[in-house]
Amino acid sequence: QVQLVESGGGLVQAGGSLRLSCAASGITFSINAMGWYRQTPGKQRELVATISSGGRTNYADSVKGRFTISGDNAKNTVDLQMKSLKPEDTAVYYCNIQKRFPRIDYWGQGTQVTVSS
Repeated sequence: QVQLVESGGGLVQAGGSLRLSCAASGITFSINAMGWYRQTPGKQRELVATISSGGRTNYADSVKGRFTISGDNAKNTVDLQMKSLKPEDTAVYYCNIQKRFPRIDYWGQGTQVTVSS
């Protein structure tokens, strides 16, 4: 059974930093990519950043230059370093692992990030 456990969320002032971590267990398949998504009430979940098994990264325009994603394929972990946080970054952040074949997404339970102005 695949389980993703996130940690590192919390309350921070605008301009501050947080680091989110995600550890996956029960991974018995090839991973296509790992990533972080976020969601606010009434809105769809949106991509924040992803990293492929080959190390290629992809960021939402709104976080480029402020957030950095890193992953460890051997340990099945993915982290998100967030700097220069803004109130609009406030959301529940979800860890994601995508199975290669077939393409199946696995999600963590989410961790709240709140940025105060």
